[in-house]
Amino acid sequence: MKLICHPTQPSFHWSPALPAARIFYVKMGGVNQSVTSDFLLVGLCSHSGSCPLLFSLVAAMFTLGLLGNTVLLFLICMDPRLHTPMYFLLSQLSLLDVSFPLVTIPKMASDFLQVGSSITFGGCAAQIFFLTLLGVAEGILLALMSYDRYVAVCHPLRYPVLMKRQVCLLMVGCSWMAGVLNASIQTSITLHFTYCASHTVDHFFCEVPALLQLSCADTSAYELSLSISGVLILVLPLFLIAISYGHVLRAVLRMRSEEARRKAFTTCSSHITVVGLFYGAAVFMYMVPGAYHSPQQDNVASLFYSVITPMLNPLIYSLRNREVRMALVKLISRSGLRPK
Repeated sequence: MKLICHPTQPSFHWSPALPAARIFYVKMGGVNQSVTSDFLLVGLCSHSGSCPLLFSLVAAMFTLGLLGNTVLLFLICMDPRLHTPMYFLLSQLSLLDVSFPLVTIPKMASDFLQVGSSITFGGCAAQIFFLTLLGVAEGILLALMSYDRYVAVCHPLRYPVLMKRQVCLLMVGCSWMAGVLNASIQTSITLHFTYCASHTVDHFFCEVPALLQLSCADTSAYELSLSISGVLILVLPLFLIAISYGHVLRAVLRMRSEEARRKAFTTCSSHITVVGLFYGAAVFMYMVPGAYHSPQQDNVASLFYSVITPMLNPLIYSLRNREVRMALVKLISRSGLRPK
């Protein structure tokens, strides 16, 4: 519903154009500006003719990702053999992968089932804040995990000292704090702009690039700052990951033991796969200028790092990691589910 208020003559006009949104327009300085309580989310189905099938696929991936990451978290907590720095960092990755889809998918499912797509201003702010927090924290965490593999392979004798518990806690704390700081800044600036044009977000959740397209203010300076921060948040950790694995690859090639070389390759290749999945979609979304990708492509990229990657991460680490497989077999045998 659109509520229009004229300062000279208080009257109300209801517009059916936006039935789910409540927008209050005021005239200030000859320009119509708005204080909005709702945004309209276009959703995935607007760009697809097979909405039930797409929704079923997303729901299945969401369920598998939630179940897989929860099981991985449980295994790491319960099995003493997994109480190592590498698995502690992996547990944080699983925690992020549990949280990421919970911010977006339940709302999308609710809109689909109730045939409504509105989101309040506070709900939109919450989505931007938590998604930015989790995204930045995960990017930094992946860089820290590459450093862990570098120390384990290149400096194995110093590993207990360089990766002791206090250091791991500090590393994880820094990744979360960096996420909170960046999310606070980006959310406050993004929602500070005036949205006096359409309030229809061409996305299935509130994301900074999609929201900036609706602002009637000049956002060019902010978009430039986003690109610069993207270099620091995305490219710098990716550069550190490349350096770490460059040293790891050189050390692995020098190993004489075939078993040690195979184990190092298996562990590191799992992490490199996860890095590629996460950074590929994130770089496309935040580093490629908006003129070079469409809303449909944005939806696919966002769906990739918010649903598909969290679903694949536990599969990658569990299927390619002997310790995790052994812990899972032990858990199944204890629960009595293993066939006799």
